[in-house]
Amino acid sequence: MLKARKVARKTGKSTQYAALCFRMHKRRGLEILLVTSRGTGRWIPPKGWPIKGKSPGLSAAVEAFEEAGVRGRVQKTALGRYRYHQSGDQETKPASEAYIFPLEVRLHAGKFKEKGQRKIKWFSPKKAAKLVREPKLKKIIRGFDPTILPRPLKKMVK
Repeated sequence: MLKARKVARKTGKSTQYAALCFRMHKRRGLEILLVTSRGTGRWIPPKGWPIKGKSPGLSAAVEAFEEAGVRGRVQKTALGRYRYHQSGDQETKPASEAYIFPLEVRLHAGKFKEKGQRKIKWFSPKKAAKLVREPKLKKIIRGFDPTILPRPLKKMVK
């Protein structure tokens, strides 16, 4: 994690891993979980820096737990990637990149690292796509279909 941040500071480019947290609600169907960023309060998927010793998908799952308190089964393969600017960086730095991994939510914990620091809410895919700012992320959310995903990691991320 520290190496990724160091490279980002030197080059102005960074790569993070995001989780597209989803569930199937009995009445409302497919729902997508978004959190607010701590800086600007805009709606985003949980995301963070690579974690040393963990795969990109597992890094995304750890971030989902730390930021939203959710655990579940994450896919090994990213749905895609999108570019974004850290708050206030549009003029000074190149866009950062996030690879987004689907995570089927199975549990929502009462206690987690960033509880109370962000809003957390479930949305329909249509509403979630409207709320996020990045065009590529909007497209990924709109086109997401969990029924065509390959099998997830065998164990639930803890």
